[in-house]
Formats: sequence, C-alpha cells, structure tokens
Amino acid sequence: MDWTPTISDRQGPLYQRIVNALADDIASGRLHQGQALPTHRALATALGVDLTTVTRAYTEARRQGLTEARVGRGTFVRSRPGTLRAPASPGIDLSMNLPPQPAEADLDGRLAKALSEIRAEQSLAAYLTYQQPGGTSAERQVAAEWLHRLFPAVGSDRLVIAPGTQPALFCLLQMLVPTGGAVLTERLTYPGLKAAAAVAGITLIGVESDADGLKPAALDRAAREHAAKVVYLMPTIHNPTTTTMPAERRARIAEVVRKRGLTLIEDDPYTFLCPGLPPVATFVPERAYLAASLSKCIAPGFRTSLVVVPDSAIAARFCTTLRATVQMPAPLMAAVVTRWLRDGTADEIIAAIRTEAKERQTLARNALAGHPFTAHPNGHHVWLPIPDRWSAAGFAAHLHGRGLAVVTGEAFAVDGPAPNAIRIALGAARNRMQLAKALEILSEALNARAPGEAVV
Repeated sequence: MDWTPTISDRQGPLYQRIVNALADDIASGRLHQGQALPTHRALATALGVDLTTVTRAYTEARRQGLTEARVGRGTFVRSRPGTLRAPASPGIDLSMNLPPQPAEADLDGRLAKALSEIRAEQSLAAYLTYQQPGGTSAERQVAAEWLHRLFPAVGSDRLVIAPGTQPALFCLLQMLVPTGGAVLTERLTYPGLKAAAAVAGITLIGVESDADGLKPAALDRAAREHAAKVVYLMPTIHNPTTTTMPAERRARIAEVVRKRGLTLIEDDPYTFLCPGLPPVATFVPERAYLAASLSKCIAPGFRTSLVVVPDSAIAARFCTTLRATVQMPAPLMAAVVTRWLRDGTADEIIAAIRTEAKERQTLARNALAGHPFTAHPNGHHVWLPIPDRWSAAGFAAHLHGRGLAVVTGEAFAVDGPAPNAIRIALGAARNRMQLAKALEILSEALNARAPGEAVV
C-alpha cells in the first residue's frame, strides 16, 4: 500500500505517466502479483495530482491487464513480475477531449495583448492576491450580459464564476445531495461526475436514454422508484454519445423535474459550439443549476465556468461552498476572460474553434465511412461502437500499441455492462495532418483481424 511512483521524469499526460511507472515497477519486480495498491485518494495525495487523474490511470491500468479491482477490497497487481514492459506513451492522444487550436484562434497573441492591456490599466500584481469567491460584481455583470443569448433572464445576482465546472460540480453535490444520497443521470455519463460522486459518497443511478437523450418517462419512473432528488444532465453534444436533446424533449424533461420536485444540474460545456437550443434550465429556472464552461469552446486552462443558480441567496451559499474548497477563480484568468467576453474576443475564438471542429469532423466522417458511429458536426469527439470480434479494451490496447490513446465505454458507464465502444477525441491532435494520420491508423485497425480471430 506504500507504492509511490516517480513520474516527474516521465513524458506524456499525467495519467499515462502513472500507468507507465506501474508497468515498469511490475516488470522490475518492485511490485508483485497480488500486491495491494494505494487507494485512489491516497495516491492522488502522495503525487500531488487530482483524484480524476489517478482514477483514469487505474482504469487504464486495469484495461491493460496490469491490475484488478476487487469489490470492497481495493486495487491489486495482476501481472507477474517481469512479464510486461512499460508501453510507449501514445504518439497521438485521442483520449483527451480538448478544443482544437487553429491559427485563427491565436490564443498566444490574444493572451499577450490582453495581459498587456490589463497591465497598462492596473499592475498585474493586483491580480495575485485573494479576491472574493464567485468573481467580482463587475465580472459577474459582464458574464451575465454575455450569457443573455443563452439564458435571457439571468442577472448578475444569480451568476457565479467558478474555477472550472469540475469543482463547481463537486460543490453542487456537497450542497444538494446528502452523504449516502443518490443522483439520477444517463447510464453513460461524464467521468468527472463519477469521480466527484465517488469522493462525496454519492450513488449514481442510470436512467434510460434514446436517440434524443434522456427519456422523460424513464426519468419520471426513476424519480418515483428512488429517493434521489437531483438529476444531472449534459443535453448538448453529450459526452460520450454526442446526442443533442431537441427543444421539445428539453421542455418535457423540465416538466418531469417540476412535477417530481427534482433539482437539475445541467452541465453545458458544448453549448457555444451548438448555439440555438435553450438550456433545460430555462424551462425550470427555479429548480436548476446551469454550468456553462469555457473549457471546450476556448481552452481548459482558463478554468472558467459560468454557473447560473436559482436566486441570489443560493448564489451566496454556493460562493461560501466554493471558498471552502477552491477559494476563488484565479483572478488574472478571470480578468482576461471577462475582457474577452466584453470586447468580442471570446466570440471570435469560439467561431474559429467551431470552424476547425467542423473540418475535423469531416476528416473523421471520411475516415470512418462504412463503420457506424455518432457525432455532432460541431463537436470535438466521436462515439464509435467496436466490431464484435474485438472487445473495447482489446481494441484500445491494440491502438495503444500503434501509438493512439482512446477512452473505452467503461469510463462512462454508471451501472450495468459498459458498451463495446470507444470515444475518439478529435481536438487534441496538433493539426489536421496529425489527426488524419491518427484516423488512418484507426480505420486500418477497424478493418484488421482481432488476435485469435480465425481467417475465413
């Protein structure tokens, strides 16, 4: 249980460094078959990384056959010492759902310009001290005005600027769900919600969906059958299935929320890539929390999520919870973002990223012709069922050996067996040429025989 790997001298994403260190230590004999590994939380604390990174690393290690999870007991080394070599870090990471960064977005240039302007108006040092949680009143006002296109009724008293949607989700779960309680959600859901719920001691209950998203009748039935009073949804370019809920379905879901006295948490990171549809929260604002993140439409490093809550009293309570966990949004980043919201820069960046996303989806559509998959034309990812001759884990391992990283359905499954599918993220590739190469490898793998498959 005292295993703490050294990852500072390794390359690649943090989660992959942990997996590679694990494989190395198994191969060298430092870890032996059947040995217990630290809990997710203990290892995250020891390495100084967030819990979701360790959860992702352990999931990947289990997928590669390095470990096994025993219910109620923990995670254990599965492979015999000396039988494995650490896999090479993937050459192209199709597992991270990042927005692409086309030249037209010019984040470097725009960021340098914004910082220069802020420095000219007020020293940068002024933004390196503590500020109020939830953003300043001026920042909230700018953000509320910018959100009017999405949520016309929102005022600055109901808007909180959070340092990313992930901490916002965790704080909302702390506020709205008692320890040991439950949350209703799609049967495939955002892994960050799964991680936050696990830490908070909250059970997720999967609810049936169809091609239009969560089914109203299924939500109504689940609300009757379970004690859960909170429902979490991602109705626009759902992660991972890419489903976008039409307006009529959104209104029906809101009716069930009101009828059953539920509270809605609406996670909306892709709405600015797919404008025109009203959030479910606009149909039931008195019972809804909407998190409109900028991570998928500008860049995750800004750690900015615009959270709309039912009223000003709840906004104050939410800010208190934020202060107790993440203190405040980074003041300098909040200053840059609100400047961009006010002067139109944010809209220009989003337009450039939306255009690039469309081009990358075209590449994916051409490469995957003949294979069933779902995608949104403006989205950053593709949901791809795997041919029956492969398991999703086996196919992901095969791709890993060819330099590609993808995420299997297991990462998203709430209950029941995970679908035999993978999510392919199109935005992390440095450019379209690199993405085209990755998609060529993926297409070849889809048409290849699985290990042990008989030649017909």
